[in-house]
Formats: sequence, C-alpha cells, structure tokens
Amino acid sequence: MRFPGALNFRPVSGLRPVLFRSDHLGALADADAAQIRALGVSRVLDFRGVQERTSAACRLTGVTVHSLAIEPTIVQKLGELVAAGHRLTARDVTEHMHDTYRGFVRHNTQRFAEFFGHLLASGEPTVFHCTAGKDRTGFAAALLLKAVGTRDEEVMRDYLLTNDRLQLPPDSRMGLPREAMEVLWRVQPDFLQAAFAEVDALYGSLEGYFREGLGLRAAERAALDRLYRAPPAGA
Repeated sequence: MRFPGALNFRPVSGLRPVLFRSDHLGALADADAAQIRALGVSRVLDFRGVQERTSAACRLTGVTVHSLAIEPTIVQKLGELVAAGHRLTARDVTEHMHDTYRGFVRHNTQRFAEFFGHLLASGEPTVFHCTAGKDRTGFAAALLLKAVGTRDEEVMRDYLLTNDRLQLPPDSRMGLPREAMEVLWRVQPDFLQAAFAEVDALYGSLEGYFREGLGLRAAERAALDRLYRAPPAGA
C-alpha cells in the first residue's frame, strides 16, 4: 500500500483495517485517490494548520473532511532561527522537536480529544493525517493504540515505520544543513517519549490524561476497543 502522492499512507498497526494514517492527501493522482476510496474511506481527520490545508487541499472526493487544526510551530520556529543567522545543528532541531511534542500535550489536547470524539461517533473507514504524517499524526496514532491496550513496543514500531516511508529530500530545505534535515524529516523514539513525559508531568499518568484531558473513561475506552481493535488471530 504505497502511493507516490502519499508515501506515508498505511493502516494503523494492530487495528481493524478501517483506520489509516497518512501524510497529506493533496498530491494524490486520480488512480491513487480511487484506490483509497475503494478501501471504503468516507471520513478524513486533518490535523494540518490553515496554510497547509489551503496549499494542498484533500484530493479525495465523496468524503467528509474534519479540520482538527494544529499549526506547525516547528517549521515557523526553525525558519525564524535560520533567518536570524543561526546555523542549526542536529542537536538544535532535536531539542525543538522535543518542544513540539510537549506542545501537543500543553496546547493541543483539545484537538486530540476531538479526534477521539470523531472516532467514537462512528466506526466508518477513516484516514487521519497531517502534512508528513509523522508528528501530529504519530502522536494521535500512539494515543489510540495505547487507549486500546496495545503493547508499548508495538506502539513504537508503528510510530517508527515513518522512517521506512518518507524520503529525505536530496537538496537542502528552509536553509537547513543536511544533519538538521535528517532530524526534521524523521522520527525518533525520544520525540514520542517527550510527549508522554509531558503527559505524566501535567496529568500524573497516561490514565489521568485519558480521563481528564481526552475524556476517555472506561465506557469510551471499551467502545474504541470494540470499534477498532483487531480480533486475536484465529478468532
């Protein structure tokens, strides 16, 4: 399941084949869009910010698109630093990525709560995505997998699959040196760990975050499990 216009499109590991995570859907060829529609996809949950959505509108027809806008602060921050004359290193970008993931919890918990609200409203085949399908989408997928009791190693495996999908551009972007680009275009375990460390700091535990931040109590967790968790092999 590889589409030239959406290299990071894939099912979420370990769940029923009705949930797909992806990079943006604005560069799909007609044939690729038709293949995705043939999967039954009727709902798209889009974590991109306003400018991102405007510059690459969804090319799937006949679907309902819900905006769960989280503005891409990392791009703005790095751009400002480069414009100010900073030569960013891999370590610099890593630290800013940690801040980005902590920001998902500090500033965007409501968006992730809305994400779960849509998933609970119906079990229809759905794609959720951002621009690259790795950070905002990666945290959403990790939360969903943890909410249905997926083992931590499987959660991380799904997250790191991005590194097998996305291709590092051959030329420099945003004025970044190669070593910095290699961090920005990939995911690392410590990025995701930074978000969950912030969860613990602000909510005491992941269970506390589910309850108090995302509104996922026992009934909602059970519904997610029923709607999306894949049955055991041979069941």
